[in-house]
Amino acid sequence: MSETAAAPFAEPSGLVAELRAFAAFGAPSREGELVVGDRRVPTFTNEFWTAAQREGHSLHEVSYRACFKPSLPAFFIDRLSRPGELVFDPFMGRGTTPLEALLRGRVPCGNDINPLSAMLVRPRLRPPTLPEVIARLDELDLRHEGPLDDDLLVFFHPDTLHELLALREHLLTASHGAELDPVDDWIRMVAVNRLTGHSPGFFSVYTLPPNQATSAVAQRKINQKRNQVPPPRDVRSILAKKSKSLLADTATLWQRDDGALLQRAVLSTGPANAVPRLATGSVQLVVTSPPFLDIVQYAADNWLRCWFCGIDAAAVPITMARTVPAWQAAMGEVFTELHRVVRRGGHVAFEVGEVKGGSIRLEEAVVPVAIAAGFEPLAVMLHTQKFTKTANCWGVGNNSLGTNTNRIVVLQRP
Repeated sequence: MSETAAAPFAEPSGLVAELRAFAAFGAPSREGELVVGDRRVPTFTNEFWTAAQREGHSLHEVSYRACFKPSLPAFFIDRLSRPGELVFDPFMGRGTTPLEALLRGRVPCGNDINPLSAMLVRPRLRPPTLPEVIARLDELDLRHEGPLDDDLLVFFHPDTLHELLALREHLLTASHGAELDPVDDWIRMVAVNRLTGHSPGFFSVYTLPPNQATSAVAQRKINQKRNQVPPPRDVRSILAKKSKSLLADTATLWQRDDGALLQRAVLSTGPANAVPRLATGSVQLVVTSPPFLDIVQYAADNWLRCWFCGIDAAAVPITMARTVPAWQAAMGEVFTELHRVVRRGGHVAFEVGEVKGGSIRLEEAVVPVAIAAGFEPLAVMLHTQKFTKTANCWGVGNNSLGTNTNRIVVLQRP
């Protein structure tokens, strides 16, 4: 479980009072004000959850670009929902919010425009046992004969690529016209997350961190610069090792009552402004983080993962607005749909990170469209934290370029 301590259910006024008095990590909140039109929204700056790396449940340890820590949704799930209620993320990505919701006894709900997202989320909501995974890996025939793509050979040793192609063909055949069984579903998710990285725990030669696949052209340059060639990797052993790591804490799942919660769960693939599978007024809490302008290239980052899963990355219509007005208009449509699915008295925690070193403050764009959709802004939280490993590996200074800050607009549906 995440280190964020469980807190009593907080009514809206209680949440604002708690943010004002918050000092769990040694310093009181700094209070300010965001003025948007005739609205004055209090802002609170503090470290609201731990800066520790990998502090969440083992099942969260799946890489995805621009994902937030489990501590963030945990903070709001504990305070603004009760066990058995629906918690939703319309831009679920790797599924941090729905997984943390399930771990805390809530009904997990999520949506994403990219079908890759559901493939990453669903297996971790219904994880198999490690013996089941090992048995399936032992059964797999990873022999493959046929030509190898030169662009893929810049990442993978020929023997490794033959095994990956055999695994890919098995999974694509098994999923044709039907959902994979839970064990194959799990193996596909783990394989997707071991495709490329910068350690022997990945199938590839040294490359970018696993949440961002570089192009074949760029990888050739990396190989030349480092004077490296892809080494052979044991596909089965890598899948087994990562599965063991992910499944380390499954005994702590919500009182082993996750089956009943999953019967009510909703995972959908489609635009965030239309989620018909969610009933009107059914959601208690939304915790989400939308795409930030054109800062993160989701399609380019996930091209190799999409290839492995048989998805045409270029055909996925991910929102990549290039201007604040265009982004604001897209978010306005999302808030209209959120107003439909969120029950009266329910809440939305809308995380917008930090764009271009703070020169663009997306919270100022969020508040007007959220009000227009019928939500009441309660507060803006500016979460700051100390230096992180993520910032260090990218050569980014502390508290700069959005790596160490979260900006969350907290709203209520009257």
